[in-house]
Amino acid sequence: MTEENIREELGLVQIYTGNGKGKTTASLGLALRASGRGLKVLIIQFLKPSDGYGEQIACEKLGIEIHSMGMDHFVFGEPKPEDIKCAKDALAESEKLIGTGKYDLVVLDEAMNAVRLKLITSEELIESLERRPKHVEIVLTGRGMTPQLEEYADLITEMRLVKHPMDKGIGARKGIEYRIAFMACWHLTRDTCPRYSTATVRRTTST
Repeated sequence: MTEENIREELGLVQIYTGNGKGKTTASLGLALRASGRGLKVLIIQFLKPSDGYGEQIACEKLGIEIHSMGMDHFVFGEPKPEDIKCAKDALAESEKLIGTGKYDLVVLDEAMNAVRLKLITSEELIESLERRPKHVEIVLTGRGMTPQLEEYADLITEMRLVKHPMDKGIGARKGIEYRIAFMACWHLTRDTCPRYSTATVRRTTST
């Protein structure tokens, strides 16, 4: 099958969500596979800054285009105007780049969390995606599935937390997990998103 024939089969919307680890990881695996087949891949990270995360370093080495447009802090409770602006800027930038038609697979990493945190709405996200060229495959990651997004997507995979090394006191490992330090007990927050819980957290070195 030629690259052009591959592109003719694209255009669906995939969602990786749930409380378990692996949402961004799965999307990066798909990006790697697509790139290997000669497809043009774009990754937009909504809530992660350009901090030298492991995936950012890897994408640079592999020639996969990645734009990290998050701020250098976590969002808690009522979002601040600058947090909302940052997410809306990321959505606008993604629509602009997708609209060029040069990309085949676009990963909007943490876009679902941006909706959950009330930085953007499901309607804004869907309306933006509806304006994309028909051949562009979309991947959304993050917690916070809404009925609108569930109806809109063609594929939804939910990662379910069964066990986690943090239950045994094993912290995040560089190059394996997202690199943050928790200033609260894991067991108090495991039913919520640890990265965006109401617990106080701070960034440490990136993966």
